[in-house]
Amino acid sequence: MTLTPGTHAPAFTLPATGGKDISLDGLKGRKVVLYFYPKDDTSGCTLEAQNFQALRPEFQGTDTVIVGVSPDSLKSHDKFRAKYGLSFPLASDEAKTMLEAYGVWVEKSMYGRKYMGVERTTVLIDREGVVAQVWNKVKVPGHAEEVLAAAKAL
Repeated sequence: MTLTPGTHAPAFTLPATGGKDISLDGLKGRKVVLYFYPKDDTSGCTLEAQNFQALRPEFQGTDTVIVGVSPDSLKSHDKFRAKYGLSFPLASDEAKTMLEAYGVWVEKSMYGRKYMGVERTTVLIDREGVVAQVWNKVKVPGHAEEVLAAAKAL
């Protein structure tokens, strides 16, 4: 499934860092940046998390919540957050239910080998739970700034 702006974001409830579940319903009334990434503590994913963290005060100023989502475990997320001083929640979707609902759990290919994995994607959701913008196959440099600009305009 491919998400398109103007459609309702799929509902979800996932365990997240900080010992709490995070859900779309619980975030209603605020703008939400869901950024889907393949794996904790890898170079691209670390840079992306650090970029969102650096801009977090500006996102907060626009009443926008940042949530990182990957299939990694909560234990892995906790280590990743602590190592890099991340203060926004990371949600764990080990069952890949949400990843599939958002269309980011896809077949990938590396060196001719096919496998399933997360396609780096960011979804901006408005205060009513409607998809405002989708960035597919994200390239990390400059991405967090682009998402912030869209959140400010929303």
